[in-house]
Amino acid sequence: METRVAVMGIIVENIDSVEALNALLHEYGRYIVGRMGLPYREKKINIVSIAIDAPQDTIAALAGKIGALDGVGVKTAYSNVITHDE
Repeated sequence: METRVAVMGIIVENIDSVEALNALLHEYGRYIVGRMGLPYREKKINIVSIAIDAPQDTIAALAGKIGALDGVGVKTAYSNVITHDE
């Protein structure tokens, strides 16, 4: 299986979507290398960054599900690091 390393930047503007976001991140937890969440109370948003190592279609599927949440935006940056697991 071929995997890629990527970083997802997530902005949560609707606090009601946090539970659904956390459920998705838990579902894909086996691929997540690290996660950092920052509450930006002044602006009433949350900023989350995710480092992930997974097949490209899995990364895209997660990003699509996150982006479909109400008041949540996501952008993904892919590295050129590709691993071939046997």
